[in-house]
Amino acid sequence: MKRIIRISVLVLLGASLLYMTYFLYDKSKEPDVVYETDSTFVSTIIKKTVATGAITPRKEVEMKSQVSGVVDRIYVEAGEPAKKGQLLAKIRIIPNSVALNNAQTQLRSARINFDNAKKERDRQEKLFKENIISEVEFNQFKLDFELREENLSSAESNLQLVREGASKNAGTATNEVRSTVDGMILDVPIREGSFVIESNTFNEGTTIVSIANMQSMIFEGKVDESEVGKIREGMPLTLVIGALEGESFDATLEHISPKGVEDEGAIQFEVRAAITIEKDVFLRAGYSANADIVLEQKDSVMSLRESNLIFEEEKVFVEVMTGDQEFEKREIQTGISDGINIEVVSGLEKEDKVKKL
Repeated sequence: MKRIIRISVLVLLGASLLYMTYFLYDKSKEPDVVYETDSTFVSTIIKKTVATGAITPRKEVEMKSQVSGVVDRIYVEAGEPAKKGQLLAKIRIIPNSVALNNAQTQLRSARINFDNAKKERDRQEKLFKENIISEVEFNQFKLDFELREENLSSAESNLQLVREGASKNAGTATNEVRSTVDGMILDVPIREGSFVIESNTFNEGTTIVSIANMQSMIFEGKVDESEVGKIREGMPLTLVIGALEGESFDATLEHISPKGVEDEGAIQFEVRAAITIEKDVFLRAGYSANADIVLEQKDSVMSLRESNLIFEEEKVFVEVMTGDQEFEKREIQTGISDGINIEVVSGLEKEDKVKKL
């Protein structure tokens, strides 16, 4: 009985050893590699470059004050339409002390001269009526009086302009900021109570309001130097605006800068394109956008995924299936590429299958 038990134990140990040996061997074996394949297909391939930039108005006008002072009243807000001649803001003038003093001095001098000329005219008028002096002599005093009167009026107007920025005689107010164009109010960068500086030869002045025609918009972007030689004015563009998901706009390239600028170590060339906008579409200034510029397009050509190609020096190869998991390396000729698919000019037939890499 004990012998039978020992034999059974030995048999079980032997079987277990054989099983473990087989299990470890089977596990250590590498599985057979099964390669997937791709086929050629007919498609339209579009080679394009992308310019990044933003949407801006073609003409944006900044309205500035003609006088320095404090903003007394603002009559418009961003987003409102504006008409040419419309009152936008009013400035409360803080007179320059030197200019104010000069204007007051000129007025006092003009008033003294006027009073003296008036007295002399009245005296000469009596002499003329008594036939003591001739009409020619009297007219000289009369003319001098009229000139002094005009000087007094001018001095009064000048003082009023210095103090208030407006005068009754001028008919216009220099302290009023009015629109010079039709358009939309884009921005009002100042607030009531803000101090502003006048626009003159030496100073650009403070911008009160920005106005632009929002129906005439352009795309301004940059193209890398490696692509700028492939584009030309008049090319069609397709604009994709990030803020308007699912919408695209047609545009026409109208300007390519003759000079590149360095941007993060790369040379970029500025481009500008006119956007075609439907009447019921509103584009906001400053929208970021990408412009697809079509460099070349081929319709209904034999194509292959570019990831399946093998590049060696200046030649292009693929591995073509010749049997069950058997492949041969074959040189092919390729055409244009869109970065994903590439045109196959020669070297492959429609029924060929290539190894997927």
